[in-house]
Amino acid sequence: MLFAALVVAPMAGADGPKPSYAALETAYSALRARDYDRAIASFREAIRLGGGTTGVHKDLAYTLLKTGDSEAARDEFAEAAKLDSSDATAALEFAFLAYETGEQAEARRVFDRIRKTGNATAEQAFENIDRPLADGIRRWQEALRISPDNFSAHQELGRLAEQRDELPLAAEHYLAAWRLKPQYRELLVALGRVETAMGKTEDAKAALLAASRGASPRAAEQARELLPRRYPFVYEFRRALELDPSNLRLRRELAYLLLEMKQKAEAELEFDKIHEQDPPDLLSTAQLGFLRLERNDAAGARPLLDAVMAGKDVELANRVRAALKLPLVREDAPASAHASAGGSSVEAKLMAKASLEKGYLKDALKYLTLAHEDDPDDYWVMLKLGWVYNMLHQDKEAVQWFRRAKQSPDESIADEASKAYSNIEPGTRLIHTTFWAYPFYSSRWGDAFGYAQIKTAMRLGSLPIDVYASTRFVGDALGEIAPTRQIPFPEYLSENSVIFALGMASHPWHGVFGWFEAGESVSYLPNHPNLPAAVPDYRGGLSYAKALGHTIGSRGAFFETNEDAVFVSRFLDDFLVYTQSRAGYSFGGAQVYWNFDVTTDSLRQYWANFVDTGPGVRFRVPDTPKSMLFSLAMLRGAYTINRYNIWHPNFWDFRAGLWYAFTH
Repeated sequence: MLFAALVVAPMAGADGPKPSYAALETAYSALRARDYDRAIASFREAIRLGGGTTGVHKDLAYTLLKTGDSEAARDEFAEAAKLDSSDATAALEFAFLAYETGEQAEARRVFDRIRKTGNATAEQAFENIDRPLADGIRRWQEALRISPDNFSAHQELGRLAEQRDELPLAAEHYLAAWRLKPQYRELLVALGRVETAMGKTEDAKAALLAASRGASPRAAEQARELLPRRYPFVYEFRRALELDPSNLRLRRELAYLLLEMKQKAEAELEFDKIHEQDPPDLLSTAQLGFLRLERNDAAGARPLLDAVMAGKDVELANRVRAALKLPLVREDAPASAHASAGGSSVEAKLMAKASLEKGYLKDALKYLTLAHEDDPDDYWVMLKLGWVYNMLHQDKEAVQWFRRAKQSPDESIADEASKAYSNIEPGTRLIHTTFWAYPFYSSRWGDAFGYAQIKTAMRLGSLPIDVYASTRFVGDALGEIAPTRQIPFPEYLSENSVIFALGMASHPWHGVFGWFEAGESVSYLPNHPNLPAAVPDYRGGLSYAKALGHTIGSRGAFFETNEDAVFVSRFLDDFLVYTQSRAGYSFGGAQVYWNFDVTTDSLRQYWANFVDTGPGVRFRVPDTPKSMLFSLAMLRGAYTINRYNIWHPNFWDFRAGLWYAFTH
């Protein structure tokens, strides 16, 4: 309390207390009451208002340590040490926490600085860090004398040398390790980090740029965080290629950059190198051919364009044929019947395709717009514009392009555009109605069940939520299982109700959406002695859906999962969580898969706590709607809670069901 007074008192001068005074009063009061969360928030507020003295930062750091937040405490001690470089306590605390949180090199530097003032604690801590590093460096250097091409020795020597601040040694061995195994792109990131610390900025950017365009997503992300926020210059691409000449992604990006800058002679040289290193890259081959054709080198362009036209990419081959005014090929994958015959339009489409493949959607949009201006009747361009706007989450624009592409005389383009239009257009309407139904039979209960909902939703402008009116049906054929000697009370297998409700739901975000509704549940069994005619009904929750691989209608492996957390007032305010996952293989109009389902609830009721697993099949029937799916499954299950369970703890269940849904 005395220390708090010494910290706070100077803040109350003749002109009245400073703005941070009240926040510090609250912070120290909360600290005395051991309300650490409130103390932390008040300390941060005081610092924001200008009360961030060395003592306040240290007190905040010690409070954060009480909550176990070592990294945040480390950062506060660092701020305290910056404010008062003579405060050995703050510096030592920072160094110990830096070591604890994985910043060994920084900890060693701080201990080294403090020990030179005669501080015995810092001297011992420095030796504890430095001695193992020095010993490790000596051991790995000896290993390299015996085996100079030892990848692990170079990698470890680079890591230890970086931690000991022997930066030239670290850079030498990170580079040597990467030369031995270029697929380890993280070594280029480490090399760039060390060269940055050495002040070799241009060398560091070359290493990081090469890593950022490599095959390792993790290394690429790490490199992008260390690179300048601006787009690289041409000379920086060239320096990166001097370091990593086999990096085709890097060279392709440089080639297209040069092309966009109208430096076509230099772009041609880069495309020529790409063609030498990767002949199957037909897009680069086509671009090289067009560049040679543009400068009237027909002899040099012809073999390249012939190779593209003979390749498996029929769409690209047809664009080359269109540029050369040759008949289009339509056997396997028909190209647009209105493909442009102008070289500039074909070039723009090639650039758009390259941008799409790399995920540069804004660039793709720019090139597709140019291609459309050159040839307003190119339906392939209209289709791609629809997809790009869709991927940019601008569905109103996407719908307009899909509507135009539906008019294509090319059946493949018209069909794809029609499907996309049907899927996206309902979501752009102010008001839309959805309906789904899922009737199925379960041998476990010897009963047929039915679930259905019709919902009319209205968008709320740009807000990420819809409001809706809903009618649900939940019922089964038996209605109830009559009491027996083993079952003294009637068992109800469903709600046997129609539920009228008003609600709101969020728009899906990465497969997640939330919803809540309030309404009235009305029993459709008249005069039933054990079911009330109508009761209030409140329900809501979170849902997540994810699908990977090949959907029904295509061929290949797939995985899908649905996770739901649902509150239902009707079941004694119960909260149910269930997951349903399937993995298998799609054979066109049918899927064979394995089920794995888990259900649990907050009230721990036996009927809501079970797992089941087993094989299943899902298929379409010819001449039925595409959204209608039939399913069969044979499942083996077990209750995970058996208290009050009137059935066997394990069960078999054969299920046969029908799913149907549509949106209007």
